[in-house]
Formats: sequence, structure tokens, C-alpha cells
Amino acid sequence: MSTTITLYPLSNYPFASKDQQLEEDPSVVARLQRLEHDYEQYGMRRTVEGIMLVHEHGHPHVLLTQVGSAFFKLPGDYLKPHESDEQGLKARMHLRLGPDPPGDAADGEMKVEEDGAGADEWEVSDVIGQFWRPNFESFMYPYKPAHITKPKEVKTWHLIQLPETRILTVPKNQKIVALPLFELYDNAIRYGPQLSSLPALLSRVNFVYAS
Repeated sequence: MSTTITLYPLSNYPFASKDQQLEEDPSVVARLQRLEHDYEQYGMRRTVEGIMLVHEHGHPHVLLTQVGSAFFKLPGDYLKPHESDEQGLKARMHLRLGPDPPGDAADGEMKVEEDGAGADEWEVSDVIGQFWRPNFESFMYPYKPAHITKPKEVKTWHLIQLPETRILTVPKNQKIVALPLFELYDNAIRYGPQLSSLPALLSRVNFVYAS
């Protein structure tokens, strides 16, 4: 059974700016080291990311966060042990692209609001894909390898149904780019194996183009 999602024009989503958000880890090596440390305490890490789609020139575009000149990713992050996928993703979408809380310190530190204020404005839809990290290494698979009994991380992609219009508030050290699906398709050299697989995963989705 296919999923139906409504796409609105890119022009319906103006961007605003907010305080920068620094990455917790300065490098891939540091991130994997922290993953290993957290795994010893909490077990397998669960990561959630949101897929926001718009249309431009009659074609679906996915909204990606760009960090630096060549690093693109979907908005999201890892969950706390007690969080559900849906509520955790809502909180992280609000953290990444919602306005700064009033009186928030401009120290660049990312903090997920415990009360979830503003998070419920995000509409989380179907799961589109999952990727598994079998070891403390950078590569992830779109399936759980049969010989791996204790994967170290699972990343889940959810569709986000955007409202008809919304202001997306972007950290000063990042920007949002809208990439057409044909740019991502079969382009692992530039965008990596996960993002380049997104057009194929979205092939089961029925897009409704709203004006």
C-alpha cells in the first residue's frame, strides 16, 4: 500500500536565522568513539531523521541541512533511551529548524527541550527506510546483517508532512538546500550511499502537488 503525501511549493517556506548549533563531535572518529562509550552504557543507539519534501519546477525536492561546503544530511539526531521515535523526532525537528526559545543562551549548545514545547507542530508520517551499523565503523547497511546479533546503531527515516507554509529557522553556521531527487539518484560519490538511495525509497510514495 502506497503512502500519499502533499508537496507544497518551495517558495512557501521562507528561512530565518538563529544562533549557531555546534556539532557534538569534531570528527567522524570522535563520533564513533562516543558511540562506543554510549553503547557500553545504554546499548544500541537509535537515531531518527526527517524527510521534508517540497516541489519546484514540477519535481520533488528534499530539504537537506548543509554543513560546510560539501556535507549534507537530513535533520535529526540520536534519541535518549526512554524516547519514542515519533516524539523524539518531533523534538529534534523543532530543535534543528524551530525558533530559539525565548531567553536562550547564545552559546551554540544544542539542548532538546524536556517539555517538548513547539515540537508537536511537526507531523511525523511513515517510515521510509532504516540503516544498521553493525560495528563501531562509519558504514551502515540498509538491512541488518545476518551474522550481527548486536548492532551498534539503527537509523530510521520518517516522512515529515509539512504544513502549507512555515518559516524554517536555520542555525547561522548551517543552511538549508533543496535538492531535486534526480540530483540525488545514483550519486553516491557526492552525497553518500544513504542519501543517494532516497529517490528509490520514495518511489512507493504518491506525491500530491499543491499550488
